[in-house]
Amino acid sequence: MDDFTQQCDAWFRENTVNEPGFMLPLTFMEVSTDQQFDFLRNWQRKVYEAGYLGMSWPAIYGGGGMHDEYQRIATRIMRKYDAPIMINAIGNGWAGPLILDMGDEAMKRRFIKPMLAAEEIWCQGFSEPEHGSDLGSAQTKAVRDGDDYIINGSKIWTSLGDRADQMILLARTSNDGPSKYAGLSFFLAPMKIPGVETRRIKKLTGEYGFVQCFFTDARIPANGIMGEEGQGWSMAMKTLEYERGAKVKPVGGYFVKEMDVMSVVDMAKTARRGGRPVLDDPIICDKLVEHIIDIQALNLNNQRRRMAPLNMDRPMGLALLNKLGRTELIRELTEFSLNFLGSRAGYYVDEPNAADNGYWHRSYLNSFSATIGGGTSEIQRNIVAEHVLGLPKGR
Repeated sequence: MDDFTQQCDAWFRENTVNEPGFMLPLTFMEVSTDQQFDFLRNWQRKVYEAGYLGMSWPAIYGGGGMHDEYQRIATRIMRKYDAPIMINAIGNGWAGPLILDMGDEAMKRRFIKPMLAAEEIWCQGFSEPEHGSDLGSAQTKAVRDGDDYIINGSKIWTSLGDRADQMILLARTSNDGPSKYAGLSFFLAPMKIPGVETRRIKKLTGEYGFVQCFFTDARIPANGIMGEEGQGWSMAMKTLEYERGAKVKPVGGYFVKEMDVMSVVDMAKTARRGGRPVLDDPIICDKLVEHIIDIQALNLNNQRRRMAPLNMDRPMGLALLNKLGRTELIRELTEFSLNFLGSRAGYYVDEPNAADNGYWHRSYLNSFSATIGGGTSEIQRNIVAEHVLGLPKGR
């Protein structure tokens, strides 16, 4: 392991570019320009070709076929050098693990290597305009027609939808059955085909990181269905296990740059209020220490959840709590960081008086996306209450 660590460290020290001459996104949901997209796509391909991405995925499908620990080392070194994010979040983090677990042999051979190499970018077609977090009420239709399914409907908040080559799509193949979930099916659907239109949506941050997708008699291959018709809900729930971090098949890198609590400490050391250092304020100091403790607790719990004997009482408890706890804590931490900037906290990217070119403000605004994507914090609280604590289902 020591030799590998040194080799990995040398590669990222030599090849990591932190400042390419334009603003790099903090999350895959923030990619807005062609320049950002091309840079991040090339970066992921370079890391993959060097052998530091997908290291623990099966070699027969394009992975490295190595032990998970090698990938964890590589990812840790990426963080050490503050490497750019991996752009193919939906493919590497969601679709890929699902295909490896539930897909047929043809799907594994067709899709895994291109997604690792960022040759094909993936997006997620779950949410719809009229149904919010009620995923089971999806109304996008999929009708079988020979060797195809004809898709009609709309999906929204689709990150990278205007650039994606493939989509994991939840669509309704039937209105019959004992529940609304029974008629849903799950597809691996091509995006760059006739009948698929995307319209960019401007975010609060000013970027265009996601779109609304419209399907009008779009034909997708019938062999793209995962499982059978009517099994879409179980496939979607399996996908959300990966999205929410309840199940992990480490691909490497990271899709979101979380604010480092120690960077807040460094900034606080130089910040002043009323002519005095802000750390002279005991209330500020206490709150900062609380955040440091909370972050460390989450990090330790993340290690603990990989040790089955330490989770026997509630095997899924830490996994399901992680998404809720971490995203809410990062939101609180980014908001807290703005307190040190005083009036400068109101300035955004490229404004003359912005601190660190608006980094802190941008981190705060982007932190909300993680509390919504993959299930809102409210949904996550219900999941923890019902599936961890065993409380009755709310009405």
